[in-house]
Amino acid sequence: MTTESTSVPSSPGPRPTADRTLGLAPLAPPRGTPGRLAPPRGRTRPGTRPGAAAPVAADCLAVVAAASVLSTAHHDVRLVLPVLAVVLVLDGWAGLHRPAAHVRALDELPALASRAGVAWCLAAAGAAAYSPALAIGPARLCAAYGVHVLVVCLVRALVLARRRRIARAHPRSALVVGGAAAARRFAAAAARHPEYGLRPVGIVGVPEQGGVRPAGEAGLPVLTTTEEIHRAVIQNTVCDAVFLDDAPGLVTLFQQYGCATWRVGGRHRPGPMGEHMWGYAWHRIVPLDERRGLGAKRVLDVVLAALALVAALPVLLLCALAVRLSDGPGVLFRQERVGRHGRPFTLLKFRTLRPSDDTEAATRWNVAGDLRMSAAGSFLRKTSLDELPQLWNVLRGDMSLVGPRPERPHFVAQFSKIHAGYADRHRMPVGLTGLAQVHGLRGDTSIEDRCRFDNHYIDHWSLWQDVCILLRTAGEFVRPTGS
Repeated sequence: MTTESTSVPSSPGPRPTADRTLGLAPLAPPRGTPGRLAPPRGRTRPGTRPGAAAPVAADCLAVVAAASVLSTAHHDVRLVLPVLAVVLVLDGWAGLHRPAAHVRALDELPALASRAGVAWCLAAAGAAAYSPALAIGPARLCAAYGVHVLVVCLVRALVLARRRRIARAHPRSALVVGGAAAARRFAAAAARHPEYGLRPVGIVGVPEQGGVRPAGEAGLPVLTTTEEIHRAVIQNTVCDAVFLDDAPGLVTLFQQYGCATWRVGGRHRPGPMGEHMWGYAWHRIVPLDERRGLGAKRVLDVVLAALALVAALPVLLLCALAVRLSDGPGVLFRQERVGRHGRPFTLLKFRTLRPSDDTEAATRWNVAGDLRMSAAGSFLRKTSLDELPQLWNVLRGDMSLVGPRPERPHFVAQFSKIHAGYADRHRMPVGLTGLAQVHGLRGDTSIEDRCRFDNHYIDHWSLWQDVCILLRTAGEFVRPTGS
């Protein structure tokens, strides 16, 4: 478990966020705040890529065609379904059922061929092990595999060619985010090559020439305020946002609008050679809600939190009794914290100090060393046992086991003005522990460092990393530091 202490800068300065770098005010205030702009109504996520029906149909047709080269009828029935199941799982997991419109069939050939080979080899081995009569000879197996690869490539080539024709005929409105000069060059390339399916309608960036807005290529306006972006998204039915610079806050905003978000340049994952826009290497920025494993993260939270609550029940009762005897009534301390997407929730802790009033509880940063703290309260804080009731917050869904630590609204507002990217921490559910905490960033340590670790965790999240952080946190109990 963790604590919240750190040193608070005395003179908050301007917030040096990526949004500010682009000349914009903060664009994603917490949900429910008066200044927040609602996404346009009536949109059904137009930014998502084409459906998977056609690629799935191509896989099905390829398996059926490959099975037709087998001589006996029982092969068709007993092999088609297993091969089809394996192919669909492998291709779906690799993202081959939702290819970008600009990718060519030959770019996907190695991925398709390797997965088809695995599926047919597994099916042939399983059939031979089940019954020698179902064994497939090497020649027929190679013939079936060859037909499969040939058919799937031909069908997918037709599907992708059709999507490129549709993209050229009906390009999707897009906003380009970045410096005005670079954004105009990218927008000009997209306008000259409509086969990529983008029609830039505006630039989100910093005006040049001392604040005078120059017109971009083809008269594209340079948008510099939240209201201008909001209006542009509605009036032009913007479906895509292309980022030439890092701006996590804007990425979140456009994803909430239902736009597909793309990153040009920067760090790239390995991908097909054809995944580019006229030589500009790019990849889709996948929304957190679409990442694989987030459902499993919630299952892990519920299972482990429930087990931990049951196992820790005697400890919880002893802690509650110690607090009651030392500090009187009011065993639990309830405090408003900021969770995912800026939503407030009530965090639970064992009471270790009774504040003089609500203002002190909401605005006083660190109570370590306060003479009003009893021996029981000091022990609970040093061992982090005062955090155990937050397991109930995890079960309720207010928090996760692993994530950025939640903070009070007063300090969220202050740190968002001082530290770059602090508000971007709220893209992910807050947690009992996190990457920053297992690196020793607790107590009076740098908020800027914590913010950097939290955003790194979010950008590179995986379920296995959650497990590793939980194991490292458990190891900290043998040498508690508390606050």
